[in-house]
Amino acid sequence: MSLAPARNIACPIDGLPLDTGAAPWRCPQGHSYDMAREGYANLLLVQHKASKDPGDSREMVAARSRFLMAGHFQPLSQRVFWMSATALEACAGRKAMVLDAGCGEGDHLARFAELCAKHLPVQDVALAGIDISKWAVRAAARRRTPATWVVASNRRPPFLTGTVDLILCLFGFPSWEGFASVLAAQGHVLLADPGPDHLIELRRLIYPAVTQAPAPELDAAKAAGFALQAEENLVYSITLRDQQMVQDVLLMTPHGARVPRDRREALAKIESLEVTVDVTLRLLSAPAHA
Repeated sequence: MSLAPARNIACPIDGLPLDTGAAPWRCPQGHSYDMAREGYANLLLVQHKASKDPGDSREMVAARSRFLMAGHFQPLSQRVFWMSATALEACAGRKAMVLDAGCGEGDHLARFAELCAKHLPVQDVALAGIDISKWAVRAAARRRTPATWVVASNRRPPFLTGTVDLILCLFGFPSWEGFASVLAAQGHVLLADPGPDHLIELRRLIYPAVTQAPAPELDAAKAAGFALQAEENLVYSITLRDQQMVQDVLLMTPHGARVPRDRREALAKIESLEVTVDVTLRLLSAPAHA
């Protein structure tokens, strides 16, 4: 099998194919996009930005990188891969294109690539990751993963119509219309969302009352024509072994911005903490018209 950077990139202005074989990337209409020295392109148009520097900050990306490098999400990576392998069966005999939508610093796609190389010996796979945060994509591009990295949004994924076989959206913000616009007719989306007990021990130290909410409903997905094919819950415990790890988890999640001063001071004294990882995984098939 071969793993390769995806080449089905579309110009964000006119939707025409981008020639990614050289820098800058260029479409037939002459629109061009420079490559950053780290090896990624920014296809997020100014008029589509909600702020000057959207997405996760440099500090959030660094905290998440440290957390993931410690291997805390390896069981999750395994389940993501095996659920995805079922979806990739429809691509037998041709190259499958996998997009990590909201790729962050690239850890999930890197682990996915490693598992593909180990367990899919006859399946060629093209890889791409997009994120609205330039800091996240910059960190991802520094990896050795054979993938195309792009600053872009899930609302307007810059890929040719009908050329994506599998979209991974792990703790991200799915855009069902955007996903449907690029998925192949037999394509799939794999979602990973926090379950009711995700990081509950940490949340109890932050909030006076904790809501154990289930994963988000799929009403918007179903309205867009997606159909639920499989669902799994993954629950296990990890140990945040030092103060740095506790602070990293705070910083990389929305909880960090909500911690009152007195509770922040109390958390700063915690040297280790066992917390629950609770993730709901759902595999959805693309609309018939995709």
